[in-house]
Amino acid sequence: MLVLRSGLTRALAARTLAPQVCSSFATGPRQYDGTFYEFRTNCLKPSNMNEVMENIKKSIHLRAAHSELVGFWSVEFGGRMNKVFHIWKYDNFAHRAEVRKALTKDKEWQEQFLIPNLALTDKQEFEITYLVPWCKLEKPPREVHVLWWHESADSRAAGRHQSHEDPRVVAAVRESVNYLVSQQNMLLIPASFSPLK
Repeated sequence: MLVLRSGLTRALAARTLAPQVCSSFATGPRQYDGTFYEFRTNCLKPSNMNEVMENIKKSIHLRAAHSELVGFWSVEFGGRMNKVFHIWKYDNFAHRAEVRKALTKDKEWQEQFLIPNLALTDKQEFEITYLVPWCKLEKPPREVHVLWWHESADSRAAGRHQSHEDPRVVAAVRESVNYLVSQQNMLLIPASFSPLK
């Protein structure tokens, strides 16, 4: 089980690029170099979830040939249903630009992956993110993955209850809430082909 917590601060408000594509980019010195991760969310038209997941399972290797797939999940709950969430790793912005350019020339990827799934997709959102210096992205020893790891929904609830009793956590939340405009949580279920399970 993966829980994605997404906070939107006043300084990093999402902006709409096109009617159905949303994007958010960090600003500052890290945007010019260094490894980053692209978080993509595809909102699917109702009743298309199974068809999209089957299409992607058959052809994800075509997309993953261009850059590293970190993980691919379906959204169990949190916000709008019928969503898939995936994370792609890039060495830097130049690497991402090269990948995007190569994808426009990859006819097999377009015909087998993009075109069949695009017709079933209602909306796409993406964000560019960097790991904070004290964080590592790695596979845990269990079959549970997260941007926050939990064994089950019950263990998540118990952990949150315990953290709410920790004065350090309470103080940190009280301090940071001044910068928070909105927050979302999603429970994500890994796809069979997801590197992170």
